[in-house]
Parts: sequence; structure tokens; C-alpha cells
Amino acid sequence: MRLSRYFLPVLKENPAEAQIVSHRYMLRAGMIKQQAAGIYSWLPLGFKVLRRIEQIVHEEQARAGHIPLLMPTLQPADLWRESGRYDDYGQEMLRIKDRQEREMLYGPTNEEMITDIFRSHVGSYKDLPLTLYHIQWKFRDEMRPRFGVMRGREFLMKDGYNFDLTKEDALHAYNRHLVSYLRTYERMGLQAIPMRADSGPIGGDDTHEFLVLASTGESEVFYDSAVTDIRLGQREIDYDDKAQCQAVMEEFTSLYARTDETHDAALFDAIPEERRKSARGIEVGQIFYFGTKYSEPMGATVVTPDGSRVPVHMGSHGIGVSRLLGAIIEASHDDKGIIWPEGVTPFGVGIVNLKQGDSSTDLACEGLYRDLKAKGLDPLYDDRDERAGAKFATMDLIGLPWRITVGPRGIASGKVELTSRRTGVSEEMSAGDAIERLVQIYAGI
Repeated sequence: MRLSRYFLPVLKENPAEAQIVSHRYMLRAGMIKQQAAGIYSWLPLGFKVLRRIEQIVHEEQARAGHIPLLMPTLQPADLWRESGRYDDYGQEMLRIKDRQEREMLYGPTNEEMITDIFRSHVGSYKDLPLTLYHIQWKFRDEMRPRFGVMRGREFLMKDGYNFDLTKEDALHAYNRHLVSYLRTYERMGLQAIPMRADSGPIGGDDTHEFLVLASTGESEVFYDSAVTDIRLGQREIDYDDKAQCQAVMEEFTSLYARTDETHDAALFDAIPEERRKSARGIEVGQIFYFGTKYSEPMGATVVTPDGSRVPVHMGSHGIGVSRLLGAIIEASHDDKGIIWPEGVTPFGVGIVNLKQGDSSTDLACEGLYRDLKAKGLDPLYDDRDERAGAKFATMDLIGLPWRITVGPRGIASGKVELTSRRTGVSEEMSAGDAIERLVQIYAGI
């Protein structure tokens, strides 16, 4: 993409309404525009990152054997009355009526609807286990929407639902989701710590939240600092292997890590003092096992091998896709702007032409742009007739992890400058070597 033809409405000043870094930089970098309290339009740069995050979520769900579908944003109220949640959910639920006076709601979550889909089409244990998921917009009418996409009213969420014959099978699905989420977050350059949490209105006895440590987090968390040293990394996981998934679960949850709702001071005090830590955390996902909470009242049953009919065991598993943009920025930025990890960056590399209109630099930049595109690296070429300082400031603000700078002096010696946004380190090399370096970097993403 050429920046002269792109829609990137950057702001020079910090917006007065933005209280935290991610909200401030998303507005300044032209990623979002507020349309109403807690409701945003996603402008091209923000939308591109949103789609990259969504793609990683899809890929890791597929790797775990989960099946995508798409449910509507509007749901009939009668489904929620079946489960008993319609009156209990509270004012966060947006309740509406259509022209026929039928009661509807804008879905804050989808346990009832997915249970209805399941009971309509599945009736035998032979069709289990089954995990279905979708990525869809949700709405919760927050009393005080704030912090941009971190606590908006409308948000994009991946929510998945498992259906199993027994509790043992459902807990394997729980473990499988934990493993897939760990891999998902690590691919985005995040360390999200699974912490024992409160189930809230979803219900259930077993639940973990995934939290990214950040000073702007809404949750107070308490943890053993040793938990921050654990990584899933590139290890191969067989998602059908119950023992292997259970081992990962135990590895990542045996050390103390809890939100303030479930904090146990006695257990915490048993940790060596130098490892006892408290901080703020940003919730980016949560997994639940809730057994037959929905299947029993809604009649989601299957015939067992002995011919009896039993309600299935269920769980739900969510990732805040749009919220993740804010979390990544909170965890990865400096005073110049965003620093995108390679896995989610909107463009793989930025090209800065230091002397737009000069035939030699224009030709070199065009060649770089063409060759980078041929390698699938998706460059953003700043071909505007702007001073160099303004171009560098834009690149720093929008946070592309790599920049190639092309100027007359470098062209004369056959060199370009490759700069890492994260470290600020620049190296001079040939254009071919710069392209090859980037190919190697992104090959491992």
C-alpha cells in the first residue's frame, strides 16, 4: 500500500478524552473513531490489525479441532427465559422489540443459542465430542464505557462452546482450550497468565481468566513471579492426548495466580516473599466449565450407549478479539507510539523515501516496494511529499516493527537502512539483504 493513497487520519495532539495509552494511540494513529459512547468505527489501519488477530484465533482454533460457524447478533428472549438468565442478566443486556412486538436482545454471549442449535441437530453420544465457535460482535450496555476498546459497549469476541458426554471429557475440552489460548496469545507477542477467577453471570465451578500484566489493567492480581517464566513456545501438542493437555494445564496453573475475586491470602502468604507479587492485569480471555447448567433446563440431551438419555456437559470459552488490540498496545509501546509484534502488525515493513521526487530514490523505493510485495511481506510505502521527520514520526506512531529508509547518500553506496522499531537499532545493507532479512523474520511468525 502507498501511503499517499491510504486512508490514515493521524492526529498530532493527544485527544482529551483518551485516558490510557492504547486509547490515545489508537485515536492518534487513525485506527478508530468513536461514534457513540463505547461504540467505534474501525478505520483501515485498526481494521487490518483486527483481522490479523482474528486470523490467528481462527488458526489456533482449527489446530485444536474446533469448528467455526456464525450466529446472529440478535437473539430471541425466549431462549434466555428457558435457561433462566433473561431476568437475571441485568441492565447490561440491551433488550428490544421488533415490529411484531417480539422480545429480542442484542447478544452479550451465546450459550443459549448454541445450546438450541445443538439440541436441534445432535441426539447421540456418537456425535460427541463437539466444539463449535464463532467470532461475532457482542453488546453489553456498560454503565461507564471507557478506555476505548478496552471497555467498550460493542466488541468483537470469539466464543466457543464444547459439548461432551461426561465431565471428564468436558474437562479435557477445558484443558484443550487453555492450551490453544496460550499458543494464540504467544503468537501475538503477549504473555497472558491463566488465573483462577470468578465465573460471574456465565456460571460454573471451573474457570480461568487470561490476564496480561499492565499498569492500566482493571483487575488487581496476585501471583507467584515464577509463573512469568513459563512459555509454551514451539512445543508440539496433541490436542487429543488428555494426559498431555492436562500436563500443560498443571504446568501453567499449579503456581499461585489469582484475581482479587478469588484471592486467598493464606495461600499467597505461603509463597516465598521474594516471589509474592501483586499488580494490575488486563483480561483478554476466559474459559469455563459449567456442566449441565444450560443443557438440563434447555433439553440438550443425547442417547448414551446403554440407551438412556442424559444432558450433555458443556463449557464456554471466550477471547476478546477487539480488546486484544488495546492489550497489545498497553504491553508494547513507547513515548513515540505503538510497537506492533510481527504476528499482528498491519504492515510487515514501512518504506521511507527521504527525497520524494528524486529519480534515483524513487526508482529504488519502487523496486523495494515491488520486491517486498512479491515476497508476500505487505509493505507500506510512504511516498508522500513530506519532510523526513514527519515520515519518521508517522512510522513510529503507527508502530510497524521494521522500517527501510532510502536516501540519496545510501543509494550512491548501494545501501538502504533497516531499522527495528522495538530496539531502534539501524543497519546499513543492500536492498536485497534487507528483503532477505525480513523474509527470514516473518518466516517464523
